[in-house]
Amino acid sequence: MTTTTDPVVDAPALPESLPYRLKTRLLGRPLNTAEAEHERLGNGLALGVLSSDCISSSAYGSEEMLLVLLPVLGLMAYDALLPLTGVVLLVLLIVTLAYRQVVMIYTKAGGSYVVARDNFGPVVAQVGAVALMLDYIVTVAVQAAAGTAALTSAVPALLPASLWITVVVVCGLAYGNLRGLREAGRAFAFPTYFFVGAMAVVIVTGIVREVLGDLPHYDPVAAQAHGGLEIGHGSAALSIGVVYILMKSFANGGSSLTGLEAISNGVSTFTAPAGRNARRTLVVMSCLLAGLVGGVSWLAHETHAVVYAAGSPTVISQVARAVFPDNGFGHVLFLVVQLATMLILYTGANTPFNGFPYLANFVAEDGFLPRWLQKRGHRLAFSNGIVLLTVVALALILVTGAHVDKLVAFYAIGVFTGFTLAGFGMAAHYRRADPLDEPHRTRNIVLNTATGVVSLVVVVVFAVTKFTEGAWLVVVVFPIMVLGLLRLHREYTREAQILATHPVAQPVRIAPTSIVVVLVDTVDLALVRALRYARTLKPAQLRCVHLVVDTAHAERLQQAWDQLETRDLALELVDCPDRRLDRTAMLYTHRLVERYPTAQVTVLLPRRTYGAVLGRLLHDKTADRLAAAVSRVHGVAATIVPFDASASQRQAPASEHPGPLQPAIDPLAPVPPQVWEPQDRAADLAAVPSAAGVIDIGAARPREVVTVRGRVESMRVSALASSPALVCELTDGTGRISVQFYGRRLVAGIHPGTAMEVTGRVARSQGETVIANPTYELVTPALTGPR
Repeated sequence: MTTTTDPVVDAPALPESLPYRLKTRLLGRPLNTAEAEHERLGNGLALGVLSSDCISSSAYGSEEMLLVLLPVLGLMAYDALLPLTGVVLLVLLIVTLAYRQVVMIYTKAGGSYVVARDNFGPVVAQVGAVALMLDYIVTVAVQAAAGTAALTSAVPALLPASLWITVVVVCGLAYGNLRGLREAGRAFAFPTYFFVGAMAVVIVTGIVREVLGDLPHYDPVAAQAHGGLEIGHGSAALSIGVVYILMKSFANGGSSLTGLEAISNGVSTFTAPAGRNARRTLVVMSCLLAGLVGGVSWLAHETHAVVYAAGSPTVISQVARAVFPDNGFGHVLFLVVQLATMLILYTGANTPFNGFPYLANFVAEDGFLPRWLQKRGHRLAFSNGIVLLTVVALALILVTGAHVDKLVAFYAIGVFTGFTLAGFGMAAHYRRADPLDEPHRTRNIVLNTATGVVSLVVVVVFAVTKFTEGAWLVVVVFPIMVLGLLRLHREYTREAQILATHPVAQPVRIAPTSIVVVLVDTVDLALVRALRYARTLKPAQLRCVHLVVDTAHAERLQQAWDQLETRDLALELVDCPDRRLDRTAMLYTHRLVERYPTAQVTVLLPRRTYGAVLGRLLHDKTADRLAAAVSRVHGVAATIVPFDASASQRQAPASEHPGPLQPAIDPLAPVPPQVWEPQDRAADLAAVPSAAGVIDIGAARPREVVTVRGRVESMRVSALASSPALVCELTDGTGRISVQFYGRRLVAGIHPGTAMEVTGRVARSQGETVIANPTYELVTPALTGPR
């Protein structure tokens, strides 16, 4: 018994584009969706991973306060530093108490965005979304710039290259995250513990040396000669202006609290019970931050560390240098502290690369950001969000020259706006809660309201005191971004409503008749493929149409068509007098729908695809514009049939060739698409001179012998397999009539756009008004439209 098997056919190979090959080379192999794992974190690892942004801010918080105090208060600034630090730590305590409740209630997805959305609705939540996005963007810039300052404090020779070092670091972090760099890993926890341990050694050593009485002091006045800030004389302390200075310094110190929300944003990454573990970790992080900020401020107060205009050496580096002995061992310890500071700051700069894309994805799911921010990339990261964050952060770094003091002006407004929404949102949550379920309901309402009020005061103080230093940009951009998100959401909502109501207004019915129109601009393999596809649709009518903008072009196309091995199809030439291809195509399909109201019209548009870069430069998107135009007509669907014309050494099989082909004729450049309005139709149709005995086409009645004048709007030569016939559609604005010349494929002088007068008997055939084999005369039109 002989068995036969189907021949094995090789699957078509899709060639990899150059951009894809480059992406694979740079980022590695693409990851499968199944490889996206969610790693749960224990408390110890979570503290190291999620708190780097927050704890690292202790490296520059005290310095930012001195930056404002020293030029005005002089040496009295060191006395004011500790009370201001105490106020900052009091705010830290209040916010921490509020966020302990946030992480217990919002264990799936926390943060001020969700708190505001659940308690105040999606509109107010967008204020939180903008606040968090600005916070993430500025965090990248501030932390990276501060990390570079730590590096140049240890290696002063690198100071001139600070800006470009910061840029390279941000680009490196972006590259690593595009490759799928995981935040949840021991490598990201190490810098946090390394920095905390190194600073603990600094603070403890400083306390011991102060007790022993040998802690050295800097001379701020002498440091002015080496780039230190000019030291004031304290006269402002006796004036009302000191209040403004203290408020401004406090606003700068508020930057120490940035990153406090990171744990609430990552509650879902904790092991069960997630809320309780997140709360414990939050308390430990806040205690560490308080100890570091207080310790650095105390040591800066004792050593009289100086702020330098260039941002380097930093206050924390001066403190470390003063604490350690002036010998080789002390220098090694100093370098270790700078290394730890640099690592945690750069690690803190990486935190937004994880948080921002997820926040953007979350907001995009709610319909307030573009949906392309939901797309996972080559390595399963939200690549579009990473790229967006990188571009904006780099722009901020370049504009400010990577100076931390200039970047801080953009910082705390977004941070404390989030704290404000979280505080008021939690207060609203507890007001709605049942007193039986919440025994401490009143206490929680007071605590969270206080958090909201204090944070709001900080926002106002920061906006006022830092307005001229860059905060004005945030004040202006903030409401614009919020309004932009709301506007985008309205657009998404409108689109959804349109798509949702159409199935009700236009119930699905099966059209009894199918008409397929193939738009022809040249005779080539792309057209052959479109014709073959059209035949598989088995339409009742298959029309091949060319929109005529050049008579000579149309004549050459007709000659090429006659040599095509498709002898049963006629090419219809439709006049396009104003060269608006999209509008003419729309009018043509609209007339088909009017003539055949029960038919479904499908327009096929061959589209040749070329090389990605060169093809975009050398070729337009005519097919896309035509498809958009005809799709506006009810009852018409457009389908683009692509043909890859860029594949190298393409060899079509013998059956693919449609016979002798004329050289491909490129279509003329199209004009921008226009929207067709019904009232434009009469104005677009050409009028011809009137004469005695000539009637309007719309007045012609069957069985009458009439004389009419009009413009040839379209003409069709019968297919080669049929009896010779030339069919012209004549119009004068009042109606249309089909003029048919049997036994002839060509009539001299007649082409789309020709004005003519015909005389003959009117008949009705297949729903059309017809004059067969009339006498005719070409006339000079009053208006034939632009040629």
